[in-house]
Amino acid sequence: MQVNATTTSAAMSLTDVHLTLAGPAGPVNILRGVSLEVAQGAAIGVVGPSGSGKTTMIMLVAGLERVSSGTIKVAGVDYGTLDEDGLALFRRDNVGIVFQSFHLIPTMSALENVAVPLEFAGRTDAFDRAEAQLKRVGLGHRIDHYPGQLSGGEQQRVALARAFAVEPKILLADEPTGNLDGATGQQIVDLLFDLHDHHNTTLVLITHDHKLASKCDRIVRIADGLIAGEGLAKAAE
Repeated sequence: MQVNATTTSAAMSLTDVHLTLAGPAGPVNILRGVSLEVAQGAAIGVVGPSGSGKTTMIMLVAGLERVSSGTIKVAGVDYGTLDEDGLALFRRDNVGIVFQSFHLIPTMSALENVAVPLEFAGRTDAFDRAEAQLKRVGLGHRIDHYPGQLSGGEQQRVALARAFAVEPKILLADEPTGNLDGATGQQIVDLLFDLHDHHNTTLVLITHDHKLASKCDRIVRIADGLIAGEGLAKAAE
């Protein structure tokens, strides 16, 4: 089943989203009524203490976890209307994800790692597009190298190339510089925002770094499973 995104001003919306998981001492309320709307092409920085629910929210928006109650829509599509296969297809075509850990396939070259989601999407030009994206992130000379032959910064560049190769409607980045040194991390940040601008992709960026979050259009603060505040990034600097 092919699921098509619809034209809508909101790239992503969460309405009264709850997630409750079973724990040894009983149910644990991870998210307790989160409502949030993000316009197409916008960038939001999500900040908050560890355990506040930031990464959980990303997992829900990625369709990697199901809500206990509430509604999530991405590009106008209500996740609640999709079965697991439909959700996987929608995620493949519309959602890019970059994690702190690079999650590259160690037995595949940089080119093959970037081509994989394009092949899954049925693109006959998968390798040509993968090569072009790797050149865009400055790795045209490293396309045949394996992850173990690449530095941490280069591996994250491959991860960014892979995430943007399918031209997703929304890009979810969870602490993308967390495993990198300061100078390399800054290069990845600059590249991330360059790709965001080039593709007009909506960006949701989780970070502990308020300086990094301030590069976004808005900052959303999460605490104890709730949105504790939000505002324009420049106002928060």
